[in-house]
Amino acid sequence: MSGQPQAGQPADVARRYFDAIGRRDLDAALACWAPGAIDHLAPVGELRAPEGMRAYFEELFAAMPDFHYEVVELVAEADRVAVHWRAGGTFTGRPFQRIRANGARIAAEGLDLVLVVDGLIARNDSFWDDSAVARQIGLLPPRDGIGERALKALFNLRSRLAGLGRRRGQTVTHSQGGS
Repeated sequence: MSGQPQAGQPADVARRYFDAIGRRDLDAALACWAPGAIDHLAPVGELRAPEGMRAYFEELFAAMPDFHYEVVELVAEADRVAVHWRAGGTFTGRPFQRIRANGARIAAEGLDLVLVVDGLIARNDSFWDDSAVARQIGLLPPRDGIGERALKALFNLRSRLAGLGRRRGQTVTHSQGGS
């Protein structure tokens, strides 16, 4: 047997799926999935194949008309495949997750852990840094910039005030219980 994956083997199925996403060919991508399978996108939630996935990727592709995707490395063991990927594009199209396009360039990388059963994807767990994407489009301030420092200061003030409120409530409760 050669070192190349055979048709239907987990590595081959995963590669076909990710190549189809890179070509923006949703029909070919979804053909790699078992009906009702779960695509768990850690920053987004769970999508069910095929309807939820089709809706998500149609929205993504419409938001970034120049979306590109590449597999950096793929490692298979038994029925599991780990896929390190890079993706990007320009946010010039339609809104994405109720966020209007602003022309920002987006670059992301992540890791997916794919489970293949009977030649089809049964589950995928996908991980990437959604806060980095939010920073690139301006939804979050740049790391270590004045905006992030101000946001942290507001958060810390809120936490401090909440802590004072908890302590005051404990004191009141304690003194009422001791009367």
